[in-house]
Amino acid sequence: MKILITGASGFVGKSLTQQLSFSGHQIVTLSRKQCNLNTEIPNSSFFNGVDAIVHLAGEPVSGKRWGAERKKRIYDSRILGTKNLLTALEQLGSAAPKVLISASAVGYYGDCGDTFLDEKSPSGSDFLAKVCRDWEQESIGKPLPFTRQVALRIGVVLGKNGGALEKLLPVFKTGLGGQIGNGKQWMSWIHIDDLTKLIEFSIHNSTATGAFNAVSPNPVTNAEFSKTLAKVLGKNIFFPVPALAMKLALGEMSQIILASQRVSSEKIKKLGYQFLHPNLEKAMSSLL
Repeated sequence: MKILITGASGFVGKSLTQQLSFSGHQIVTLSRKQCNLNTEIPNSSFFNGVDAIVHLAGEPVSGKRWGAERKKRIYDSRILGTKNLLTALEQLGSAAPKVLISASAVGYYGDCGDTFLDEKSPSGSDFLAKVCRDWEQESIGKPLPFTRQVALRIGVVLGKNGGALEKLLPVFKTGLGGQIGNGKQWMSWIHIDDLTKLIEFSIHNSTATGAFNAVSPNPVTNAEFSKTLAKVLGKNIFFPVPALAMKLALGEMSQIILASQRVSSEKIKKLGYQFLHPNLEKAMSSLL
């Protein structure tokens, strides 16, 4: 298959390109230099011979505090970018690629404590929840006549050279790592290999449509996550980082770390996907 990827230069995009290429697919990319999806509807020539699209492009949500301008960039890069991409597919008519896999995130659900969440659970009310909700409204909310549409609500991605571990490893390797706040908030995670294979699975499985949670079958609390990472590294757990300190340091962006999302992967499993790394300790060990 010929597969077009947006956001191919990102952490997930690089791994996905490797995985799909290894499987024998022809990969083409749509970069911002070629077409700024935030402001442009891509030309039909970008889709010549393309069988599937994986849409990963979007402004990173972590790294910098969320001022008004940054929140606008995060929002627009997902909502406007996806809207312009879908407009291009509508204009292609029957010549459009047969499947569109679009990224979303478990941030869709907001902060839900111990509640077990599936794809039918309501969206939250915070900023990230609104971003994900509006994002999905553009990617799967308006059916395309000739394109199957899938939105993957991605959890905390564990992989080398990027994602959550890249930020956590320097602290935990010094022996100063610890849980955040009371550590009771749930983390729904996924190994990068499972995420890329799950995307490939969604491309090929004609029954996959709509929203799916892209998380391992075994979410853990932040306390368990921290203990497991320390164990794999042969380090001790240090003092907890107070939630208030995170809020003061990161502002509204602290919701990424403090929000609790206990998310189910049963829907994608029922379609036949078998996880390569369902266990957190083994998943971390395979990476570290």
